[in-house]
Amino acid sequence: MPRFLKSTEALTFAVEAAVATITLNRPERHNALSELLIDELHGALLEADARSDVNVILLQGAGKSFCAGYDLTGVYAGMADGGEDAATYRSTNATIDDDCWGMELTQRKLSIIPQLHKPVVAKIHGNCLAGGTDLALSSDIVLAAEDCRIGFPAARANGTPPSNYWMYHCGPQWTKRLLFTGDTILGRDAARIGLVMDCYPRDSLDSEALRLARRIALVDAELVSAHKRVVNLAMELAGATTLQRLATELDARAHLSRGPRRTRFREDMAGPGLRTALKNRDDAFGESTVTVNWAAVGSK
Repeated sequence: MPRFLKSTEALTFAVEAAVATITLNRPERHNALSELLIDELHGALLEADARSDVNVILLQGAGKSFCAGYDLTGVYAGMADGGEDAATYRSTNATIDDDCWGMELTQRKLSIIPQLHKPVVAKIHGNCLAGGTDLALSSDIVLAAEDCRIGFPAARANGTPPSNYWMYHCGPQWTKRLLFTGDTILGRDAARIGLVMDCYPRDSLDSEALRLARRIALVDAELVSAHKRVVNLAMELAGATTLQRLATELDARAHLSRGPRRTRFREDMAGPGLRTALKNRDDAFGESTVTVNWAAVGSK
């Protein structure tokens, strides 16, 4: 019996040749992060880390996308408000502290990836947006399809990433360029600026990611763990762990914005719904894919 993985309604879990493959499995929702998926993913990651027949974890998404972000049609990254326990338990958004508290509950589950002893290879295709980048960029190695779209469009009206490893991958200027606008970047360009480690044509991404995962799995788990943890300790010395807590608090502060875009988004979500909210948020930006000056960045 699995020790940590109690259900697999929203993902699949398989182990072969010392590789644990975790597949987000809500393809009809582009693997948007629901409360159930977040809980199951947390359990699956702990399960893989605990098993002696696993040396490396491969994280991927079923269907057309890796992960399109948090499921905004459900409870946004946390616990429901109201109900019969409303008088007993705090709301997740009544105050800035409530907002921080609610997001921290979710981030404790998603931010476990750097703390795992086993390395995590994220394989991204299709859309890797908003909360999807929280997963991918906290992984140890990120491989991307050349034509996948990576970005945080929610930065235009919703908040700032509550889990923020962007700068540790591509530096302050590219991080600002992408978050200031909420624009997306294609996988091939993300590899050029260091946001992901490498990119491949979509039809060879699966085989390349599995090949790397199996190569890593040839090394004893204790040795791979030592390599991972020493590098992550270096990132901690550069403030990575502290930054995650501060990023969540700054996201809560950003939620207090009464600017026109933030206000319109809230009104649209309360009225016409998600489709209208996203249209009104993004239409003014037009084409939102970053064009990278390859000559300046250098050839791959």
